[in-house]
Amino acid sequence: MEGTVRCSANYAPLTPISFLERAAVVYGDGAAVAHGGSRRTWRETRDRCLRLASALARLGIDRRDVVAVLAPNIPAMYELHFGVPMAGAVLCTLNTRHDSAMLSVLLKHSEAKVLFVDSELLENAHGALKLLSQANVSPPSLVIINDFGKASAADHMEYETLLRTASPHFEIKWPIDECDPISLNYTSGTTSRPKGVIYSHRGAYLNAIATILLNDITTMPVYLWTVPMFHCNGWCLPWGIAVQGGTNICTRNVSAKVIFDNIAEHKVTHMGGAPTILNMIINAPAAHRKPLPGIVAVMTGGAPPPPHVLFKMEELGFRVTHSYGLTETYGPATVCTWKPKWDLLPGEERAKIKARQGLHHLGIEEIDIKDPTTMKSVPFDGKTMGEVMFRGNTVMSGYYKDENATREALAGGWYRSGDLAVRHSDGYIQLKDRSKDIIISGGENISTIEVESVLFNHPAVLDTAVVGRPDEYWGETPCAFVTLKDGSHATAEEIIRFCREKLPHFMAPRTVVFDDLPKTSTGKTQKFILREKAKAMGSLSRPRGSKL
Repeated sequence: MEGTVRCSANYAPLTPISFLERAAVVYGDGAAVAHGGSRRTWRETRDRCLRLASALARLGIDRRDVVAVLAPNIPAMYELHFGVPMAGAVLCTLNTRHDSAMLSVLLKHSEAKVLFVDSELLENAHGALKLLSQANVSPPSLVIINDFGKASAADHMEYETLLRTASPHFEIKWPIDECDPISLNYTSGTTSRPKGVIYSHRGAYLNAIATILLNDITTMPVYLWTVPMFHCNGWCLPWGIAVQGGTNICTRNVSAKVIFDNIAEHKVTHMGGAPTILNMIINAPAAHRKPLPGIVAVMTGGAPPPPHVLFKMEELGFRVTHSYGLTETYGPATVCTWKPKWDLLPGEERAKIKARQGLHHLGIEEIDIKDPTTMKSVPFDGKTMGEVMFRGNTVMSGYYKDENATREALAGGWYRSGDLAVRHSDGYIQLKDRSKDIIISGGENISTIEVESVLFNHPAVLDTAVVGRPDEYWGETPCAFVTLKDGSHATAEEIIRFCREKLPHFMAPRTVVFDDLPKTSTGKTQKFILREKAKAMGSLSRPRGSKL
């Protein structure tokens, strides 16, 4: 339109670096990071992040160089989320449960120039660097992060020494373009070799704001870090908590006792976690539980939470918000926004609704459930399954060094999630399964999520996952892997009978295996491992015409 102009007065590239700059002024003396007996203010945190950026520049790090970190939820991990992009570089947070072989693969693929490593994970890092050297790949420079009070490592650069000797007067390298990369996140590897997902400054900015809004994170919250910051950059909340000047309660390890102790000590207002964390809380021994100082808001995602778990969390005084997303959508992408009329429903009915994935948050333009072949939307009938697809500002920029996978994932102008869902009459979506997890038995689709929800209601079941087991007649039938609660007992026959009382017989497990479930560090069950176990059992066989 005539008369409009775009200039520095009315446009600046969106970047979450700006959140820290504002927090240091508005909340300067407020607590930004707490860990053990240590506290740092927002002004101190900004100073340390600037020193970190300065130190990286002194090490030769320039725009778009990758800086990797292998560390739990400690203060340095938080500072790296700002310090690395302040240097113009790209942050690559590595899964702390990867072994040396996988770490070496990711370091080689990312071409990381520097690797920050927590001292407790040094052995794995050394193993990875050794493998790189053996493959004639130049290894990254190593910087050791020592926990508070520990001595510096004499034979390596050390984090605190690096900061102490760097200048706090560094000139921030703001992004030239808001679509410049800010981080590189490798997928969790629940199904295949991880892929490198590229986040932009713009996407991180928008998803951080969307995430604090969907979880009702108001001014100066106290946020307990139970979501790994290496996973989708902690659902973008390392940046998001700075928006509201909150206090980040860092925890090296997560357990029910750690959670209840920190809530009591710091008066925690918000936290997050996969359903595994919720399960840990509701099954905490009485000796580890402490009264909540107030309502604790919990954002859950990563896997569909069983309604039974949500109901128990509500009874304990937690307010759970259910979100859904993927690494490719910066973590949270939908929210089951609560409607006041649902407050009148019985507790179990409320939990069933809360278990839905809801609708897209403000950073996503649109979500739809489509037939992946015709790209037609499924009817809003709560029955017809299709693939979950997204489009919007918080969908990844692409997969690093993998143009084919990027084109395939974004074909048709939508990000194709690979998740199967239905859409209810109110527009809310509900996941049914991953496309590769759905069980097809005798031509019928069986949602493993629905079977798992029933299993979680059994009083002896602590954790469970259902996969398909080959069957000579039906093609495949449900096989349930079950972890029992301490001190509880149940037989396979009892579990099967329990399910048959609540499900059509063809959906009930034909096989029950009692075992611990393989998990990723973000709490997702590695179903591909369970599928291999079920396959190794061999096919079930029965006379033709027999009934399930």
